[in-house]
Amino acid sequence: MRVLMTGHLGYIGTVAVPLFLERGHDVVGLDSDLYARCTFGEQGLGPAATIPAFSMDVRDVDADLLRGFDAVVHFAGLSNDPLGEIDPQLTDDINHRATLVLAEAAKAAGVSRFVFSSSCSNYGAAGDDFLDETSAFRPVTAYGRSKVDAERGLAALADADFSPVLMRSATVYGFSPRLRFDLVVNNLTAWAYTTGDVFLKSDGTPWRPIVHVEDVCRAFVAAVEAPRERVHGEAFNVGTSAENFRIAEIAEVVESVVPGTAVRMSPNASPDARNYRVNCDKLARVLPEGRPLWTLRDGAEELYAAYRRSALTLDDFEGPTYQRVAHLRLRLKNNELTADLRPKELVDVG
Repeated sequence: MRVLMTGHLGYIGTVAVPLFLERGHDVVGLDSDLYARCTFGEQGLGPAATIPAFSMDVRDVDADLLRGFDAVVHFAGLSNDPLGEIDPQLTDDINHRATLVLAEAAKAAGVSRFVFSSSCSNYGAAGDDFLDETSAFRPVTAYGRSKVDAERGLAALADADFSPVLMRSATVYGFSPRLRFDLVVNNLTAWAYTTGDVFLKSDGTPWRPIVHVEDVCRAFVAAVEAPRERVHGEAFNVGTSAENFRIAEIAEVVESVVPGTAVRMSPNASPDARNYRVNCDKLARVLPEGRPLWTLRDGAEELYAAYRRSALTLDDFEGPTYQRVAHLRLRLKNNELTADLRPKELVDVG
């Protein structure tokens, strides 16, 4: 298949590109590369840096650009809760409205499949019961609300010729060339390695479903390749039902992986309104090719090894190089971005 992948230079995209290429797909990227200076380690971005790509903002795509593609894999967006709160309206513009403009353009161009990177954050403040794909949405952040609204708009576009597929990923973790440190497993392992403390900023009681970044990408490959009747208009919780943990339990696993560390709670720790356990059995049943393989312990060990190889420091992962919000604030301060987060060089060229 010929696949347009938005956000191919991001945390998930840089892992997804080689997996799609290995399956024989013709992948073209689209990314404004907000995080061009955030590559982790010395290995570079791999195939994500060399595939054909459009250097542009996803908000500026039209149908002419999408003609000839069989599928769109849509990863691009403002990618976490703190980032979304910088400007809730901008979050809605990028994650919700631009997604629908992209999907409408894809539909007009004759693209038959649109695989959307949604989130289990849609479930928000949900309590201790397991949630499946039919459960109610209770988002508590601008990010979560934007994903819910995008899903609803995409579902309305489904017809005999256009198949949206809604992939609600659990909280992602694991190594990537564009590593994120705001994700719970990545963050706790980084604190442990650099300080000796597995540092909890919340009280540790909320539930989180988690999934390794490679498993997310494998699920997306499966969603692109599956027969239409299996995925048309369907939503999937992306993860494994067994990989739901309280934050404190994740901390304990990290403590057991990183030698000489201990769990420590912030004196200002408070409950987190985001609390949800997710049933992911539908993914394993309908898309067995995309069933996750990684476990929390395997992922923590992978991250610990990566941090050791790079000699990660506290200043590295807490500073503006790898913290998404701090990085964007610095680029705004340096007049490298417009107020709506478009790189100045792309605006000037346009």
